[in-house]
Amino acid sequence: MKKIVLLLFGIIIGWAGTANAQSKYWITLKDKPSAGQPSLSLRTLANRQSLGLSIDETDLPLNPAYLQALATEGIRPLHQSRWLNAVSAQLTPAQMQQVKALPFVKELVPLDQNIVINSIDHDVTKTLMAPVMSQIQADVFGRAGISAKNVTIGVIDAGYFGADSASALKHIFQRNGIKAIRDYVNPGRARDAFFGSLETLSDFHGTEVMAAIAGHDPNENIQYGLATEATFYLARTDHGAREFRGEEDNWVAAMEWLDSLGVRIINTSLGYAKGFTNPKENYQPSQMDGHTSLISKAAQLAADKKGILVIVSAGNEGDDRSWRIISTPADAQGVLAVGATNHKIWNRIGYSSIGPEFLPYLKPNVSCFSLYGTSLSAPVITGFAACLMQANPNLTNKELISIIEKSSHLYPYGNNYIGYGVPQASRALAMAKGQSTASTARSIKVSGKTYSLPLAEYADASVSVFHKKDEFRVLQQEAMRVQNGALVLRRNHDEKRTTVDLKKEVIEIIWQ
Repeated sequence: MKKIVLLLFGIIIGWAGTANAQSKYWITLKDKPSAGQPSLSLRTLANRQSLGLSIDETDLPLNPAYLQALATEGIRPLHQSRWLNAVSAQLTPAQMQQVKALPFVKELVPLDQNIVINSIDHDVTKTLMAPVMSQIQADVFGRAGISAKNVTIGVIDAGYFGADSASALKHIFQRNGIKAIRDYVNPGRARDAFFGSLETLSDFHGTEVMAAIAGHDPNENIQYGLATEATFYLARTDHGAREFRGEEDNWVAAMEWLDSLGVRIINTSLGYAKGFTNPKENYQPSQMDGHTSLISKAAQLAADKKGILVIVSAGNEGDDRSWRIISTPADAQGVLAVGATNHKIWNRIGYSSIGPEFLPYLKPNVSCFSLYGTSLSAPVITGFAACLMQANPNLTNKELISIIEKSSHLYPYGNNYIGYGVPQASRALAMAKGQSTASTARSIKVSGKTYSLPLAEYADASVSVFHKKDEFRVLQQEAMRVQNGALVLRRNHDEKRTTVDLKKEVIEIIWQ
C-alpha cells in the first residue's frame, strides 16, 4: 500500500456578503403525497420484512408539485432526500427570501461550507495493522472459517484511487466483489476514472479504509482486515482539495442510495466537526448531541427505521483543546462510534475524540488500536461486525451493536474515552451463536482515600487505570505498574469510581 498524508484542514474564509453570493441550504418541505411509491430494491423490501420494519413516509419520494414550484423559482436542487423530506440547493440571499415565502417550505437549514472533515496521517502496513488483528482476536474468526461471506458492505468515503490495483484488495476485484460505485463529487464518472484519477491525496483514503475492512495480501500472507469475502458498494462524497467541506448532502444521498440497494452495514470514516465561516452557522461542541445536525438525524433514522448498522469514526479531535469531543454523526445514539486505543496499554490514544459529558448515552461505543486515526479503527470494527453477520444473518443492527459492546474487554464498565473497550472475537462469536460467556468483570466497594488491590498474578505488569467522576465520565487515565503483588490506587478529588483494565478482566472500584 502506498503511503498517503491526509491533512486536517481548517482555515478562516472571509464572509462573502455580496448580493450574488450563494450559500448551500437544506430546503425542508412540509409534507409528502401519500400515494407515492418507494424506490426500493426487492432486497431492501425483504430486509425490512425480516427485521420487522415497515415501509413509511421516509421511503416515499418528494412531492413533485413542490419540486416543480422550486424549479419555477429558478431553484435547481443538488440532492433530494426522501428521509429528510428535503432538497439541498445553492441560494443567493434573494432566492433564500423567495424560498422562505413558499407555503410548502418548512425551514431552511444552512450547510456550512467550512466544516472540517476528520482525517489524519496514516500508512497501512503490516507492522501497523498486525497489532489490531491480534488485539481483536482475528484468528478466532479465521479458525471458524468466517470471513463475511455473503455479507454486503457499503463504504462512504473521500476517494478510492488505486483500489483496483492495490495488492491488498486484488482478491476483491478478481471475484467482482465491487457491485456498484457512485461518485457524488463528479456525478456520472466512469469506473476507470473512479479508481484511476487522482484529484487530491485524500483520494487514497477510501482505499486504505477498504484495506482495513477486507484487505489481504496473499503474496506477503498478511491480513489487513476481517471481511475478506464481503461484497461492496462504494460511494465517494467528499472532495479533498477543498479546504472547506459543505458536503453533508452528498453523504445523506449516499446513505439513501445504499439503503435502496438493501445494504445493511455501512462504514463511514468521515466526521464533521467545526468550521470557520459565519459563526452563527458553525457547529459548536454543545451541538454534538445526536439530534442537532441533519447528518446525525439521517444516521439515527437509518438505524431506527431502515435497520442499517452505521459504523463511524469517533473523530481525531482528542488533542484539540478547542474541541476534543466526537464529531457528527458519531454523536447519534443509534450508530456504532469507534475510537482508538494504544497498542500495549489499551487506553485512549491521544488524538481519539472523547464522548461529550452531556450525552445521556455512552460514546464512543467501542475502540481498537489505530496508530494513525479513527479513520482506520472504524473499518476494523466494520469487518468485525460483518463476520458476526455471516455467523448469524438474522441479527439486527441493534443486536449487533449490543453483542460488539458486550464482547468488549471493559464491559460493563465503559467510559467516554474508549467506550466499552476492545471487542473480543471469541466472546462476540459465542454470543452471536446464542452461547453464554463467562463474566470477566467484577466490582469492589472500598472506603478511604487509598486502596491496595491484590494482583499477584499480574506481577510487575503495566495496567491501564481510568479515574472517573461517575459511571462513565473520565477524570484522568494513566498507566500504572503492579508492584509487590498489588496495585495501589489513590482516590482523586471528585473521583467516584476507578476502572482497572487488566485486558483479560476488568475491576471496578466503587469509592464509598
